[in-house]
Amino acid sequence: MLNMFRTGFLVRTTHTVLTWVITLILFLHNTDLRRCEENGELMQPILFSLLVLLSVMLYFTVSLMDPGFVLSDTTKFPPGLDEELETMIPQSSAPRLRRCGYCLLQQPMRARHCQTCKRCVRRFDHHCPWIENCVGERNHRWFVLYLIVQLLALLWALQIALSGISSAGPWELWFRVNGFLLAALGVVGLFSVVVVLLLGCHLFLVSTNSTTWEFMSRHRISYLKNCGDEENPFDRGVLCNLWDFFCICRTVVWEQAYYRSNHSHV
Repeated sequence: MLNMFRTGFLVRTTHTVLTWVITLILFLHNTDLRRCEENGELMQPILFSLLVLLSVMLYFTVSLMDPGFVLSDTTKFPPGLDEELETMIPQSSAPRLRRCGYCLLQQPMRARHCQTCKRCVRRFDHHCPWIENCVGERNHRWFVLYLIVQLLALLWALQIALSGISSAGPWELWFRVNGFLLAALGVVGLFSVVVVLLLGCHLFLVSTNSTTWEFMSRHRISYLKNCGDEENPFDRGVLCNLWDFFCICRTVVWEQAYYRSNHSHV
């Protein structure tokens, strides 16, 4: 964790400073927050501050936690995959587990080696440069939750920034008066668009039990390249996929899910 903190120190510091600078600008200018504060109505400022604080805490949670690094070989099937099921599946339909050419560990199904983290990650989704960490099996749900909270904070910040834009005087004076708010509005607007796109993509992938890596590179992945374009051996339906993703906190044996899916089609 110490190494992860060092490598991402600049990114995490930039995120934190930018977040609180924009929050400070919203409080110091004549926005709804400032007016509520002056009128003694503290509910909105407190709720907004707590939402921003929650987004920062989730950011560091996702950024610093283990995304699901592969720590040892997984050459044996777990007890849940019984011998009777294995004998019912033709050997040709069961892709062999790969041994990573970089860390020399045998990769579980859906795992991939990250060149940046220099580790194999279970249910690898992608390496996110903004959190300077991989998104994988252990932190993917927290990443989606972070995006939801961050989007709420950004949309609220947009509304607050717009409420403080004044329309006084010629454009030079107007620009001087509103300069900081306009800068905050531009940054918040840009990040809002990015987060909306990211959240939409990830909710779609979660609903189909797929990952960014599998969606982009399925033609090169051994356990997917022989499947049809619309076929996903891990897809259990939208409701089950969402339930498993957000509510089941355990390491999933994807080999078992894959073989059971193949068996159901035999």
